[in-house]
Amino acid sequence: MMRLRLFAWMRLAQRKLLMDRLKNMKLLTNETFGALELRNRVVMAPLTRMRAQTGDVPGALAAQYYAQRASAGLIISEAAQISALAKGYPATPGIYSDEQVQGWRQVTEAVHAVGGKIICQLWHVGRISHTSLHPELGLPVAPSALAPSGKAYTASWGLEAFETPRALELSEIPDLIQDYVHAAQQAKLAGFDGVEVHGANGYLLDQFLHDGSNKRTDHYGGSVENRSRLLLEVLQAVCGVWGSDRVGVRLSPYGTFNDMSDTDVKGLFTYLMGALSKMQLAFLHFIEPRSTMAGGTDKVAEDQPSTSKLFGPMFGGKVISAGGYGRDDAESVVASGQADAIAFGRFFISNPDLPKRFELNAPLTPYNRKTFYGGDAKGYTDYPTL
Repeated sequence: MMRLRLFAWMRLAQRKLLMDRLKNMKLLTNETFGALELRNRVVMAPLTRMRAQTGDVPGALAAQYYAQRASAGLIISEAAQISALAKGYPATPGIYSDEQVQGWRQVTEAVHAVGGKIICQLWHVGRISHTSLHPELGLPVAPSALAPSGKAYTASWGLEAFETPRALELSEIPDLIQDYVHAAQQAKLAGFDGVEVHGANGYLLDQFLHDGSNKRTDHYGGSVENRSRLLLEVLQAVCGVWGSDRVGVRLSPYGTFNDMSDTDVKGLFTYLMGALSKMQLAFLHFIEPRSTMAGGTDKVAEDQPSTSKLFGPMFGGKVISAGGYGRDDAESVVASGQADAIAFGRFFISNPDLPKRFELNAPLTPYNRKTFYGGDAKGYTDYPTL
């Protein structure tokens, strides 16, 4: 009898210790990112799902999907193209037409109704596109007329080799920046809490940054200062709409997705950190090189450094880190101060109540890759909560 009582007491003590430790998880504490008050540091990463309706308008199903995940400290929306030419995949939403604004307003109102916060990711894919997605506008555009390796999605959901893009004329750059400004204004009308400029994953702004894709000889090419110019000008213009304390930027310094490369990544992003630090942005969102591709494989790239650890201290502001994290390693990174929040992608797809599952150390529902892109409610709004 004595042994049974002792065993029961030990089990209770262990359970109390576990619950105390979970309650004290820094990942679940609040934090301030500029003007954004986050109730926890579990961020929903931007996730392309390719379920937009005619006119690239988010529908009622998208509102339900995002509201289900509103317990995140912050939701970063799936990437929204800033113009018709910015589109790179079928059925991705835009943020430039009035109809798209109305669609997104359904989303933001649904998220706000349950106490969540959501910002809009502004996107231009550059050369990662196909003429069929914008036939009236012709070839995709890029810093230089260099076709990436791999295949593009067509408007009919087929795959074809990437076309050689058209190099943007110097005279077109102001109009491109104005497209970002217009999209930022539209995001405000749609009721978002802020915006994130997508400067990662081999899309247009990233193409300008890296010397593997930028061979320009004008003042947007050549030196790291010149290759960084467009991203900085876009951010400055978007901050003019929102204020810098509601603007973030996503970067992938060592990313190779979409055929990206650079001869001096450290030099490029060391310069960029200095320039970004002066802007007093709400946050900097790093994609860690924990996998060799974005969205395509889980293969770990062991030989690459941690970008948040290497470049975060140079930035000096709030840092979100993304890249295949689980609960324990996410907590370790936040507790150590290496990052201020962690963005989760695939696990947020299959676990709408991810912060609660972390709090209770509950099992995670596995995700189904086959339903990531396109389709209906299956694999989108039908994952269970606890």
